[in-house]
Amino acid sequence: MNKLEKNIMAGVAVIYITRRLTSPRACKAYALVSSFIGIAFFASVPQVVANFLHAESVGILAFGPFLLSAVSKTNGVVQVALLVAIAALFSIARDMVKASQLRHFA
Repeated sequence: MNKLEKNIMAGVAVIYITRRLTSPRACKAYALVSSFIGIAFFASVPQVVANFLHAESVGILAFGPFLLSAVSKTNGVVQVALLVAIAALFSIARDMVKASQLRHFA
């Protein structure tokens, strides 16, 4: 391979990697990971888990008020991160369902 071919192949590789890293699926994964990091940074995850286990021991009817109270008493950054995480999860789940349907009919 000569120098020109190597330069062309390097450019193709850069374009390929850039397209993969900026694909919609990758951006959804970045949003999900970023929101989890934000939630872990701004909220006390062990305390949330402990409170959830306590609410679960009380009964399934305590889950709704627990969730409402847990979300409403956090700061805005955690609430936004939670909304981003939920949106990203639903979007990724929708993509997975579409992909499984395409494989089923192919």
